Amino acid sequence: MSGMAPDHNTSSQEEYNPHYLQKGDPFASKLSREADIIAGFYLTVIGILSTLGNGYVIFMSSKRKKKLRPAEIMTVNLAVCDLGISVVGKPFSIISFFCHRWMFGWIGCRWYGWAGFFFGCGSLITMTAVSLDRYLKICHLSYGTWLKRHHAFICLAIIWAYATFWATVPFAGVGSYAPEPFGTSCTLDWWLAQASVAGQVFVLSILFFCLLLPTAVIVFSYVKIILKVKSSTKEVAHYDTRIQNSHILEMKLTKVAMLICAGFLIAWIPYAVVSVWSAFGQPDSVPIQFSVVPTLLAKSAAMYNPIIYQVIDCKFACCRSGGLKAKNSLKKSRTYTISAHRDSMAMDETQLE
Repeated sequence: MSGMAPDHNTSSQEEYNPHYLQKGDPFASKLSREADIIAGFYLTVIGILSTLGNGYVIFMSSKRKKKLRPAEIMTVNLAVCDLGISVVGKPFSIISFFCHRWMFGWIGCRWYGWAGFFFGCGSLITMTAVSLDRYLKICHLSYGTWLKRHHAFICLAIIWAYATFWATVPFAGVGSYAPEPFGTSCTLDWWLAQASVAGQVFVLSILFFCLLLPTAVIVFSYVKIILKVKSSTKEVAHYDTRIQNSHILEMKLTKVAMLICAGFLIAWIPYAVVSVWSAFGQPDSVPIQFSVVPTLLAKSAAMYNPIIYQVIDCKFACCRSGGLKAKNSLKKSRTYTISAHRDSMAMDETQLE
């Protein structure tokens, strides 16, 4: 049957029987109908909010596309990834949850698995690039001022190529996409790690290059930023108001980026932990009813970012003006991108040092 791991002349491979072949129809839901309906409504709400929020980010950015700074360009790319997950992927799972079974066969399963991994990987690598941008802007200003718009577009090309490569690797015969244990969604075939050494190498490569390495870069960048900010706070206090305002803007952008990364990792790490346990733990050691919760949490990641943009910008505007002044500032501010550039605060960032 298509979707099974390739045959290997090993005893472990002969004993391996994928979970989706152990209980009859691999696409029949293993949850109760009531649980599927609840999950369907949950994903519908998440999908609508994510589509509207990220669509608005892209719309607002398109109105000033020629003025977008490098950090803003990366933010738009993040919104595109999140919108892609919502528009391309979520309708498949929503329909399947309401129908109490996966409705799109093996081709649909592989497409859904590819799209989810492609856009998810693209989001994480984009956030990695954003964290490096923040790191350079705050900790190595001479490099930060060197970054221009064309460097951001080169970075985008690398991000999409990276995501395309790792999402397409399973189709080259070294991996696969398969139904989740609960039947109404599809993902990478983590369970290949139980079949052969090649399967273990595939799973470990995905974990390292598409989760651990980007996460390590993100953590390193923000730890260094925090240390730098602590050491430079007294210095900035002695600068004039213009430089202080620019410093405040950079700190705001950094806080937004940190919250976005934290939200993404909080949503995805439980899913990664369960996937690793399924791959290297005892077969069927993760209860089916438990495995669906991290999956649903991960699917909510695309909804957080527009909310973070709005909340942080509102807080920033309120801190800078009081009463009616704050309300007027909120109406005029561009609230939906990480950079949220304000003409009144524009200046040469080399002055930060």
